[in-house]
Formats: sequence, structure tokens, C-alpha cells
Amino acid sequence: MKLGLFGMPLHPSSRPVSEVYDEDQGRIILADQLGFEEVFIGEHVSCTTEPIASPLMFLASLINQTKNIKLGTGVVALPNHHPALVAAEVAQFDHMAKGRFQFGIGPGGLASDMELFDVLDGAVRNEKMEESIEIILDIWQTNPPYKYNTKHYSFGVEQTIIPEISVGTMHKPFQQPHPPIFSTAMSPFSSSITKAVQRGWSPMTANFCGENVVASHWQKYLEGCDAVGKEPTGEEWRVARNVVVRPTDAEAEEAVFDPNGGNFFYLEYLWKVLKAANYTAVMKSDPSMSDDDVTVEDLVRDIVIYGSPNTVAEKIAAMRERSGKFGGLLMAMMDGSGANEAGERQSMTLLANEVMPKLRGM
Repeated sequence: MKLGLFGMPLHPSSRPVSEVYDEDQGRIILADQLGFEEVFIGEHVSCTTEPIASPLMFLASLINQTKNIKLGTGVVALPNHHPALVAAEVAQFDHMAKGRFQFGIGPGGLASDMELFDVLDGAVRNEKMEESIEIILDIWQTNPPYKYNTKHYSFGVEQTIIPEISVGTMHKPFQQPHPPIFSTAMSPFSSSITKAVQRGWSPMTANFCGENVVASHWQKYLEGCDAVGKEPTGEEWRVARNVVVRPTDAEAEEAVFDPNGGNFFYLEYLWKVLKAANYTAVMKSDPSMSDDDVTVEDLVRDIVIYGSPNTVAEKIAAMRERSGKFGGLLMAMMDGSGANEAGERQSMTLLANEVMPKLRGM
């Protein structure tokens, strides 16, 4: 099983933003040193609690500070961008990283970004995402002239081409025919899982999903495999989770239920965001449960995998048996305020050095 990191990332907006950028960079550098295979970083423009507006810009700062870890967007919200600009910037990044890049795409999940970019309408947002990725793939596969006329995009390069000096020509990526494409999902029984498998992409399940949602994604994964006659190994499916590992179960429980801890802050924030959007079914282990009856402690208990290395290995193995055999675990990055940074680094170290060898030996 692959081991990676996933970062929205999410930090208290009161912290200096330059400080949290340094913290997140340091976490990824440590992950590379520990043998984590990949990292995915999110994109959020209009929320200072989620401070990375450009995952490509942030990840570019890590190309020469890391050696092996693959750097991925988690995700580029395609409806918020012009597809030609995404095609050009991703191709450039792929060359800069010499193929150490993974292209995570999605429609976006932050409501204020949707309003900012005038894509609050879900149907429009999904249409723009589909049109955008088709245009991006075509740009990477063809030469000028370029001409696109879809419902939401109309542009091209036809009149200003100078072939002998390559004016009007766009770069293709380093990886051919294109970087690996990852598609995120958080809704129960999300059809994007099925579509990803059918198109040869890798699906990713969000870390704040309840285990019932994870299990529903496995069902959609199976549907996708069945549709294209693919063996459902689960190898390309990534599942992100909040993970807390300590030397003993008691220490892990104390850390995870600490009201000043990173997981408490993370889940309390997300619960408020999803409650405002009337979309709490994503996080609840029992969808019929009233929102008013759900506490942060309930969310921690249901969503976070915590314990000693032995306990965490057993919990992950048991979850795969119940919910589907995902081939990659993405550890969610928590805020490192105060004593939390040392705890997060301890969790990463124990997860890489003790939990994963146990899992791979099971």
C-alpha cells in the first residue's frame, strides 16, 4: 500500500500566513525523508483558514527541497480557471519536476470560491469541469491551430501562428501522454469515482468522509471497473484519513481528544462549513442522526484513526476489509500550533516506520 500526505491545508486564520507556509513545507520535506511516496495540496482562494491559493506555486517551492516524493494538486478546481492557462502551467510544472507530478482535478469544494468565480450552480460547475479537462487533454495531444467552442469556453490560436519560431504553440507535459490524473470525491455514492475509473484516472476519497461514505465509494469503484472490464484491485484508489499515532493507545487518545489539538480544530471547522452548506451527511456515520446531536468528540471518534502503531495498523486493515481495499493511504495534515507540530511529526514517523511495515506484512 502506498503512503502519502493530503493537505487542504487548514490553519487558524490568526496565524501569520508565512509561518504556516513554512510549517507545511517542513512537513512535506519530512515526509520525503520518511519515504512517503506522494503528497496532494488543495486550492482555496477566498478563505484565510485554508491559505494556499495556488498549489502549483506552493509545490514548485518544494521541487528542489525534496528528492523522491511525488507532488500533486489536491485539487486544481478547474471551473475556476481558464483551461489554456491550466494546460500551460501544469505542463511547465511537470517539466520542472521532471515527471514528479500528479494532476489532481475537481470542481472545487469551497462555497465562497464558487461564488467568487460565478459557479455556484452545481450543473454549471460540473459542465465547466468536464469541458475544461477535455480541452486541456486536447491541447496536450495536438499542435496549433487550436480552436475550442463549447458551452462555456470559446477561444483559440489561429491567426497569429508563426510555425518556424513556434509562436502559437503550447508545451506538452514531461510525462506522456500526460501526468497521472486524480479525481477527488466526498459525496456518498459519488459518480465521479466511477467516471475516474472508466477514464483510467485514480479516484481519491476525502479524509473527512465517514466510513459509510468510504464504503459507498468502493461500490462506485467496482461499478467503474465492471464497466470497463478492469480487475478491481483497488490499487489506484486513494483514501485520505486523519491519523494520530503515539507509542501507546492512552497517549494517542489523550492527543486526539485534546480540545487544543489539530484534529479537534480541523473537524470542528469542517463541521461548521458543511453545516452551513447543509451537507453534513458527508461526515456523519449515521446520516439519520440530527445535526444538533453530533459533537466534535463524535466526529473525532468516527473519523480519526488513532492509537499505538499496532492498534493503528489493525484499524486500517479492518477498515479496508469493511470499506474497500484502497491501495493508497493519504495522511491528512493537521495544524501544528503550539505542541501540535511535534505530535504531527511523531505521528508521521511512527506511521511510516512502524505502522506501514506491519500493514504490508499482513
